[in-house]
Amino acid sequence: MRADIVPGAGIPDYELSDQTGKRRKLSDLQGEDPLILVLSRGAFCPKDRRQAEGLLQLYREMEVGYCRLVTISTDNITETNEFRSGVGAHWPFLSDPNRIVQKDLDIAEYTDTLHNPMIPHTIVLEPGLIVYKIYNGYWFFGRPTVEDLRQDLRAVTKKCRPDWDITKPELKTAWQERHKTLFYPYGKSYAQVIAEQD
Repeated sequence: MRADIVPGAGIPDYELSDQTGKRRKLSDLQGEDPLILVLSRGAFCPKDRRQAEGLLQLYREMEVGYCRLVTISTDNITETNEFRSGVGAHWPFLSDPNRIVQKDLDIAEYTDTLHNPMIPHTIVLEPGLIVYKIYNGYWFFGRPTVEDLRQDLRAVTKKCRPDWDITKPELKTAWQERHKTLFYPYGKSYAQVIAEQD
């Protein structure tokens, strides 16, 4: 992984085609929510399929928890669509057959000369494509468990949602006075919250 891709730093706002062929930017897919980005070897890899199957239940929780999930692989669009459908996923899968992400992040899996995939990584992102945590999944047990990701999302959500502890008297007062900027989804952007804390 590129030396500057570390917790607290931003990742590039890649624009790739999704499983339908539509061009999508990571920032648009993320919006103002936490995002789990899975950088995948692709459909050929049983470890990646197993990881995606494990993410199915978590994704249902992420939807109600206002969090996002995106998978990027070096598969072409047909393979990307088949991978997504084959595991029953409903989140966006992005296709990167030109290996833009692999090259830019310096994560070519040089030990696999047949498929030339990315070294699998799972990156937990705060709003604004800011890295919270990086998992190297070259070996399967280097990948985060569903519980690891749930804990990461708890920490990121607590950090980026001003109304995390709605029992605070000042929040109740703000709501009663119709100052809804502290409440999701009416609120300030994450960038505004962070700027005010500095």
